[in-house]
Amino acid sequence: MGLRLKFNLAIVAVFAVGFVAAWIALERQFVASAREEVLQNARIMMAAANAVRLSTSQRVGPMLAAAAGERFEPMSVPSYAAQSNFKALTERYPDFTYKEAALNPTNPADRATDWEADFITAFRNRSGLEELTGERETPTGPVLTLARPIAVSSEACLRCHSTPDRAPPAMVAQYGPNNGFGWTMGETVAAQVVSVPMAVALDTARRNLHAAMGLLAAVFAGVMVVLNVLLHLAVVRHVVRIARIATDVSLGKADAPEFAGSGRDEIGELGRAFTRMRRSLDQAMRMLGA
Repeated sequence: MGLRLKFNLAIVAVFAVGFVAAWIALERQFVASAREEVLQNARIMMAAANAVRLSTSQRVGPMLAAAAGERFEPMSVPSYAAQSNFKALTERYPDFTYKEAALNPTNPADRATDWEADFITAFRNRSGLEELTGERETPTGPVLTLARPIAVSSEACLRCHSTPDRAPPAMVAQYGPNNGFGWTMGETVAAQVVSVPMAVALDTARRNLHAAMGLLAAVFAGVMVVLNVLLHLAVVRHVVRIARIATDVSLGKADAPEFAGSGRDEIGELGRAFTRMRRSLDQAMRMLGA
């Protein structure tokens, strides 16, 4: 096995280990960045929903309630207003969803599914927990979910959700007396649930990973070419020439040329040492012949 082959095999082995390690590390970093980007989008959606809730509870809701009189106006409810506002978004981007899921909702459409109920249960079991995230697979790809608890924090909530007789008659007439009651102060009754698809962000992360690894491979190929050229010019051709001269000398060829090494590196020093050795051997042979 030649020196050049050994050198290349060693470099390729080191690069292969480094390439795999870099792939694993960069993949984790790119996926984490993609997940953080999706999570940030989910938080923006959550902030927008809370802005609609606040606006409805402070300004729009009271105006609608006053205008409706004895009639119940669903848009005066912050939860309904926030979810209705996002329906326009989900019509264009069906994989982006916002829901205020409850275990015992007034509106049956707000009833929590099994996986949404898991978030609510976690909030109920862990007091002080303000946010949870999770990932799940859907037919269109992975989806990241951001959830925050909704707890009964004011008497205004209990007026509509404690007992049917305290609730507005128009609301009871619309939704019935069997759902959305029995809530207590401080109880976590629902969760804001935002779901954002991860497919686009993950595809971008994979493309960035492949581009980075392709660039790394190209740099390695360039380095290998440069190293092989330097190896040939600085080492291999001089060693081959020394070996050829040494072979001629060992066969008794007196006309074998001397190695003209002028470099100041190790190969140059080896050539000069070989030349001195050859001259000493020639002198010794002449002395023996005499």
